[in-house]
Amino acid sequence: MVLAMTGELDLGTSPMLRQAVVAEVADGHNHLVIDMSRVDFIDSAGLGSIIGALRRVRSHDGHLLLVCSQQQVLRAFEMCDLDRVFTFHVDVDSAVGTPVQV
Repeated sequence: MVLAMTGELDLGTSPMLRQAVVAEVADGHNHLVIDMSRVDFIDSAGLGSIIGALRRVRSHDGHLLLVCSQQQVLRAFEMCDLDRVFTFHVDVDSAVGTPVQV
């Protein structure tokens, strides 16, 4: 399942991501791709929502993959050492084609 975000992922919009992840996992979709290729800004609340999504899918034996090519968004992950936690893909096709390790 692919969840696409656009614009800003911040205090105002991160609850929408959380709700979407909760709904998808409740529907049995525990392998998610979050497409952030059109996100141009992320703050600590946005980073927290991504971490929360990772925790939720992992608690259901799932995986979370991120699509992101915006340098300023990637930089936010790097500044928090979250680039060591997440693997980033350049497009949805490469993320969806990634084998899931069981």
